[in-house]
Amino acid sequence: MNFSFNNYETGGFFDEMFEADGRVRAGYDHFKERVEQLSQEEFLSRQQSAERALMAMGITFNVYAENEGTERIMPVDIIPRIVEAKEWEKIEKGLIQRITALNLFLNDIYSDQKIIKDGIIPAEVINSSKDFLKACIGIKPAKNIYIHITGTDLIRGSDGEYMILEDNLRCPSGVSYMMENRELLKQTFPEVVAKTRIRPISDYPNKLLEMLRFISDRPEPTVVVLTPGIYNSAYFEHSYLAQQMGVELVDARDLVVHEGYVKMRTTKGFQIVDVIYRRIDDTFLDPTVFNPDSMIGIPGIFDVYKNGKVAIANAPGTGVADDKVIYAYVPRIIKYYLKEEPIIQNVKTYICSEEDDRNYVLANIEKLVVKEANEAGGYGMLIGPKSTKEEQEKFKALILSNPRNYIAQPTISLSRVPCLIDDHAEGRHVDLRPYILYGDGVNVMPGGLTRVALRKDSLVVNSSQGGGSKDTWVMY
Repeated sequence: MNFSFNNYETGGFFDEMFEADGRVRAGYDHFKERVEQLSQEEFLSRQQSAERALMAMGITFNVYAENEGTERIMPVDIIPRIVEAKEWEKIEKGLIQRITALNLFLNDIYSDQKIIKDGIIPAEVINSSKDFLKACIGIKPAKNIYIHITGTDLIRGSDGEYMILEDNLRCPSGVSYMMENRELLKQTFPEVVAKTRIRPISDYPNKLLEMLRFISDRPEPTVVVLTPGIYNSAYFEHSYLAQQMGVELVDARDLVVHEGYVKMRTTKGFQIVDVIYRRIDDTFLDPTVFNPDSMIGIPGIFDVYKNGKVAIANAPGTGVADDKVIYAYVPRIIKYYLKEEPIIQNVKTYICSEEDDRNYVLANIEKLVVKEANEAGGYGMLIGPKSTKEEQEKFKALILSNPRNYIAQPTISLSRVPCLIDDHAEGRHVDLRPYILYGDGVNVMPGGLTRVALRKDSLVVNSSQGGGSKDTWVMY
């Protein structure tokens, strides 16, 4: 018996592969035709082979605070998510617009603060953000770029329109899974990939290295990837990217500030480091300036950065634009700096520090998703329709005790993509995280990490909360 999508149900959600009447969407024609030529056994066998390959490649992530062991593979589903060229064109333009505006915003709030003086964003919203670093005021990053690497989360609602769910501007992760998923799908469906006009993503490490070199004034800069260490949840990715770029992976023990420069210890003595792609949070970078308890930072590195003797990507201070309350102001930020309407809209967002919004949230909490301003990974949030009365009351108290720390959004019926569940295809909710590099211009990689909520009816796609991933094919 051949594998078939015949009994697949869209369930009333916007489906990436099928129209509401069951017709297959254009980009999936060839994939569906080829897959339905495979026997049920062969299709299941290919999924199992992909999972074994993940294990063999060591593609794991760590889950903190779990007793049964920390390392897991990121589950991958072999049915790809396919994005048509015309759809991608709009996504690309929208992301370039957004990153350009956010970079102008960061340059402004760490210098003249015109956006505050002109009344677009209240001063207290900026000043109360734990990621607004006063030590960064007056410092210009190399080439005036703060946001070198971004992973922006997009979702589609029931009308099929893309919306920005959140911006990940500090240390966005997941790009290694995007790349390895493509390699897996090439092995799993070589004949389909070969005959489908998919835009390549294999040059991401080259483009990343190009961008990192661009932000240095040295002709042949020394670039390193700075990791917190082997126990970090994304350590696989840190080592993967360093290896792919052909640069050193270092931690705090390998770097020292010496004679006004950041230097790397080598077997031949000290070597000056020109560019650091850091995968540690701002406040852990330098214990003499930020968190004095940081064991993963380099004492004195901030002064070297301030004096322009080392470039750091992403630039210190970038995290304030990652604050979920600042997110609510991004449409205004785009209009203020670019004099343009946003190409891709935000999800409707209620700001709990504003009285009218707060009252609405408290009265309708059972319908809303409530998020803590600075949490990530699916933590610090309440999904109203799936919560208990007790949980709702707890979040109401949290909002009232610290309104600045919370936003709320309507519960969106995320779009779905077929996934292989047991021996058949079932729809599961997805989001999409494209990766954007900002060096000599803004470059959006044609693809991204499609994250999947593998638990039935779940809307939480984070790997730490039981999510998996898919390869994302952007068509020519």
